[in-house]
Amino acid sequence: MSEQRRAAVLEVEGMTSDDCARHVGEALASVGAGSVSVSWRSGRARFEWPEQIAEDQLRAAVEAAGYRAGTLEVVQPKPAPTPAGRDPLDLVVLGGGSAAFAAAIRATDAGYRVALVEQRALGGTCVNVGCVPSKALLRAGELAWAAGHHPFAGLGTTSGPVDLSAMVAQKDELVAALRQAKYADLVAQYGFSVIPGHGHFVGPGELEVAGQRIEARSYLIATGASPTVPPIPGLAEAGYLTSTSALELTEVPRRLLVIGANAIGLELGQLFVHLGSEVTFVDVASRIAPFEEPEVSSALASVLVSQGATIYTGSQVLSVRGAAGVVEARVDVGGHCHTLRADRVLVATGRRPNTEGLGLEAAGVELDARGAVVVDDELRTSNPRIFAAGDVTGAPQFVYVSAYEGALAVDNALVGAGRRTDFTGLPRVIFTAPQVAGAGLTEAQAAGAGLAVETSVLPLAAVPRALVNRDSRGLVKLVAEASTGRLVGASVMADGAGDVIQAAVLAIRHGITTSELASTFHPYLTMAEGLKLAAQTFTRDVDKLSCCAA
Repeated sequence: MSEQRRAAVLEVEGMTSDDCARHVGEALASVGAGSVSVSWRSGRARFEWPEQIAEDQLRAAVEAAGYRAGTLEVVQPKPAPTPAGRDPLDLVVLGGGSAAFAAAIRATDAGYRVALVEQRALGGTCVNVGCVPSKALLRAGELAWAAGHHPFAGLGTTSGPVDLSAMVAQKDELVAALRQAKYADLVAQYGFSVIPGHGHFVGPGELEVAGQRIEARSYLIATGASPTVPPIPGLAEAGYLTSTSALELTEVPRRLLVIGANAIGLELGQLFVHLGSEVTFVDVASRIAPFEEPEVSSALASVLVSQGATIYTGSQVLSVRGAAGVVEARVDVGGHCHTLRADRVLVATGRRPNTEGLGLEAAGVELDARGAVVVDDELRTSNPRIFAAGDVTGAPQFVYVSAYEGALAVDNALVGAGRRTDFTGLPRVIFTAPQVAGAGLTEAQAAGAGLAVETSVLPLAAVPRALVNRDSRGLVKLVAEASTGRLVGASVMADGAGDVIQAAVLAIRHGITTSELASTFHPYLTMAEGLKLAAQTFTRDVDKLSCCAA
């Protein structure tokens, strides 16, 4: 390993909080340390130590920040493999998606020897069949709908026929380009290896791929998740779409039944509304988007219904049958049986962890009732040599969570950094139109945690940007700790809500109060101003303020 890429661990005394860890990290970075990761709980800072930086400089920086620098250790990775390839790897990762690549990049940056085992296309769910392809089609659908339904005078409102096959072909080109640039090309650039095939454990510390036995110091399970399909009688025989196969349709179905009205079902269901389908949503929950604030669920339902969708909540599909090209579903709606007819059925009832066939029992890795890998807050499984990250665990199923966990798992597995997962202020986005975004706790979650809170709900009609856009469908809701005013949760339903929510993420993560948020600069005629106005409503009536009033 080049001296310029030495991985080092420094013991640091006196840290008692995340802020302390941040201060130490900033101090080390200020003198040239790279890839700094600090855990105040373990009292250690991990970083890349450039050759030109003296040890005294590192220690002086930590001391100047108010902490005590202890033992400094250079972590020596395993040497390069011999021609016979007998030396064990430092890390073997099962999977080739965001968690796997984040782990591989983190480990090879520090000089460790890494291999990924992947039997499918590199990139995992997000780039191949999830975020990238779905959002590409969602944007096209939004434009198709807007062409025929925009609110501006003096402009035509016509939309021609949709060529779905052309849309899908363009989407496929984008997916292929990103998969190559952001995954396949990185393998050579970083220098880790990819072993094609299905890997499974044959013991607590040994893996087998295509008949070949592989050993490593540590292992990371990052195999992701796949769409789950409920055991509805007749569904398999009648045929159904999942979030994967729906993105490959080349013709717009005249009638579409969507089973499940959470994020995936809502996004894809509205896509086909925008493309001209008659869409019906069915969900067992009492409202759509059941994990969001009830005000958001109600507002989003109103949008979908106004666009022609039909929604049945508190309802259950009892059976499905297909005949003469038509699918019939028997649905229990409030104790009454209805028959719903459609041309295609889309199942969007969640995703199950990909743990089948991994030999986890032989490895001594515990699973929960859902089949997810059980991990502690350092992402260690019941086998101390095996870690897990991303959708295969019980973590929130977002690509950015997977990447975060992949890097964290490497720090703990190879360096013993003792880093713990922290999802404070974690954002979430439903890419409907308007978008729905949230961060932190909902009002119900705060109450469930025993936290006394105050809330404000600002209709989007109070936000000047929405008025200019002639689209006031939506709201901003803030949840604050009653005793301190500290922001603990935020929800936004608006155009660009996914961008607006980032300010709330930072506010929640750093303990900013609603009064501080209200007094912070927010640019006028942006949707982000809605956060400021919502914060102001805790103490005054914003309808009585002039534009830009402080």
